[in-house]
Amino acid sequence: MPKCQSDCLERESQLRKTLHFNRNGKFKIVQFTDTEFCTPDDEELQMKAMMRRILEAEQPDLVVYTGDVISSNKSPNPIQAFKDAVSVPEDMQIPWAAVFGNHDSEAADMTREQLHNLQLAHRFCYAQPDPPNVQGAGNYALEILDEQQQPAAALYFLDSGSYSPLEHLRVGFYDWIRRSQIAWYTDTSYRLTARNGGAPLPSLGFFHIPLPEYNDIWDFSVCYGQKLDKYCCAPWINTGFFAAMMEMGDIMGTFVGHDHGNDFWGTLHGIRLCYGRTTRNAYLDQPFPTGARVIQLTEGLRSFDTWLHLEDGSVIHEQPAHQPEGRRLQT
Repeated sequence: MPKCQSDCLERESQLRKTLHFNRNGKFKIVQFTDTEFCTPDDEELQMKAMMRRILEAEQPDLVVYTGDVISSNKSPNPIQAFKDAVSVPEDMQIPWAAVFGNHDSEAADMTREQLHNLQLAHRFCYAQPDPPNVQGAGNYALEILDEQQQPAAALYFLDSGSYSPLEHLRVGFYDWIRRSQIAWYTDTSYRLTARNGGAPLPSLGFFHIPLPEYNDIWDFSVCYGQKLDKYCCAPWINTGFFAAMMEMGDIMGTFVGHDHGNDFWGTLHGIRLCYGRTTRNAYLDQPFPTGARVIQLTEGLRSFDTWLHLEDGSVIHEQPAHQPEGRRLQT
């Protein structure tokens, strides 16, 4: 088959894949994060076994990998490492999608564009080809349909990049969501809202590196969960993605990884900013069981439920509250 014909068939196959609320009006997502697959060993076999147990127990409608799917510079074969990372939902025939983190493309011979094309080649991957003229690789939106086959919710996936392009000027260490991505998000949101009679679709956002606002909610709001990393390793540059979400009025919550010792969430101006639960070693000097975050949407509601499912099988619905330590400036 000619390559151009093969590429066209693959694109059509991606466009035909659709997500739906189930008969009970629910849609469940399992978020795996920072799996950092690199070399097949006992740790990775145990991680895959844990991922399978969680998926068997939760029976999700979608699996989302929020970055650092692989540790490419530590792997002798990054392509095989990625295939290993996504093999569990692939084998179980569960729809899945991924965004990329800073470790995914550290190897000189592995680009984010190659990784995105690699995920699109998998049978049960529901990611979409990149829009033109948008920074990064792995920017796409997925609709969740109701019984009438109409969009009832949306999921946004964004490439939060890897390392600061201005690091030589000492402007931060990690990358940020760029203006072209924010423009793509707002354009897509406008389109979906217009198709929905002017009402924003209940939506969620997934990316790897936390926004600067994640530091704000921990310092100035009541949060739920743990912050065992000293800092939220957010970019120093704030490009206004949070403001864009507020203006569009559709995204109810965001889900990130990156900081392996953090699993907290908090609400800022009506948007819940959530960490996943690291699926691989948290690199801490204290116990911190690995696992996943689970997110559940209910058709027709502008809200969602979320809980943790850990490696030992325990399910945590109520995370401990953390009182803010910072003080708001008085005006």
